[in-house]
Amino acid sequence: MNKLKQYECTVIIDGGLQDDAIASTMELVKSTITGKGGVINNVLEVGRRKMAYLIRKSATGYYAHIEFDAEPSVIAEVERVFRYEEAILRFLIIQLSSPLLEMRKRVEKYSVMLGSPEDQVEPEADASAKS
Repeated sequence: MNKLKQYECTVIIDGGLQDDAIASTMELVKSTITGKGGVINNVLEVGRRKMAYLIRKSATGYYAHIEFDAEPSVIAEVERVFRYEEAILRFLIIQLSSPLLEMRKRVEKYSVMLGSPEDQVEPEADASAKS
């Protein structure tokens, strides 16, 4: 039996679709991963965004980011299903390696220590508003 490995999948769904069609496509993506034996850890639905260039004559896309665990043999089957789904404009599945996971932990650690730039800008805006 193969060991489960960690993967990230970013999917761009046609942004011109109705909300219920996007929701059903997201369900298809999730059910495809879990149906093939994967375990979904995290789903981040970014929402509709304007794309830098047209993909299949579509200017907007609905972006979603999924982290999951699966066996390496499952990835080819998941990619095959995604490739034939017309609502999915683009997808990318990468394996999370140890150096990448360590770098992610460092970024999270330093972003908590330093705070985000938006957090640092707010006090200055509040001080100028009080003046």
